[in-house]
Amino acid sequence: MKSELVKPTHLARRAVVYVRQSTPHQVVSNQESLRLQYALRQRARELGWHDADIDVIDADLGLSAASAAKRNGFKELVGRVGLSEIGLILSIDVTRLARNCSDWYPLLDICGLRGCLIADRDGVYDPGSANGRLLLGLKGTISELELHTIRSRLTAGLLAKAERGELALMLPVGLVRDPSGVVVKDPDLDVQERLELVFQTFLKFRTVAKVMRMLNDRGLALPRRDRHGELRWARVTVSPVAAILKNPAYAGAFVYGRTRPRATACEGGSPAKVARPIDEWRIVVKDRYPPYIDWPTYGNIRDVVRDNRAEYMRIKTRGAPRNGELLLHGIVWCGRCGHKMYVRYQRWRRVCVQSPALPHGLAGLPAHPRFTRGCRCGRRILDGAGACRD
Repeated sequence: MKSELVKPTHLARRAVVYVRQSTPHQVVSNQESLRLQYALRQRARELGWHDADIDVIDADLGLSAASAAKRNGFKELVGRVGLSEIGLILSIDVTRLARNCSDWYPLLDICGLRGCLIADRDGVYDPGSANGRLLLGLKGTISELELHTIRSRLTAGLLAKAERGELALMLPVGLVRDPSGVVVKDPDLDVQERLELVFQTFLKFRTVAKVMRMLNDRGLALPRRDRHGELRWARVTVSPVAAILKNPAYAGAFVYGRTRPRATACEGGSPAKVARPIDEWRIVVKDRYPPYIDWPTYGNIRDVVRDNRAEYMRIKTRGAPRNGELLLHGIVWCGRCGHKMYVRYQRWRRVCVQSPALPHGLAGLPAHPRFTRGCRCGRRILDGAGACRD
């Protein structure tokens, strides 16, 4: 079937069939859609192109059209249009090319500039004409709205299931699903005992690093899951211990929405995720899993872990308790400049920064010739004997 829009200048260039499906599952299961898209070669022949002048771009199979960031096939298509190599782009519908107007309209602009036609199963369009751009613009807008509608429908169903605590999220090590789908503790007693030991040790020593050192000193490994979901035992490091202590599933709670996208997207277009505060978690359903600890204990552990972070001025925490003679470490503040007391080691002496308004010895440190104290405001420095060294 010929079209009056197809000119000899178009036939002198190449026709490109763009083939895409949104997910790898669709590539495997939706074979009929795939056949219809490859069959567009026949449509190009009917419009006047020879077989040798018809190319197929299918590098984006299994990729969503919500963004062009990772679609190398789409980028190749746009680049070849810009080089005036393509006279016709064929796709089963515009949703195959783009579901985002920020990608769709630049394609229309460059096609209109280079005299490239766009065709789908409904007809052939010239982006350089007012009517053609209007129709293609409406199709692109409808495609973007359709994506939004699909996402809203899926998200509503997901949230409804999550509010009942029935959404099948990935379980941490120590929790498994039986054949009926009910979550139970791992039947391996070694796994259960090791996780209980982690919680007991933390409640005793109150720092993640001490838990790690204690387990390593005793030659005990931690159960972990590899990328295939298989259980394996690995040497203890800080990260897995902290992950166990901060996971609400061990307190029997189903939680959805513990993270949120970062304001700035990372390279490649995928937004990085940051943890939400516990009071901003979207959905919390308690008593859904068999617990290793109760919920109040979990809240206490999170508070201790947070307070152990030595970011004095940013989050006003005390910092992890450490060895030494300091009694008020982490809770003494300068009454003049508002800075927090801390200990700094400089070669052979310790320097304690604290308020000059506080009396000598309040930090619990005896006079020592190698110990000096003062404040970051620089008003006054006391040596070990308490003499002013302005």
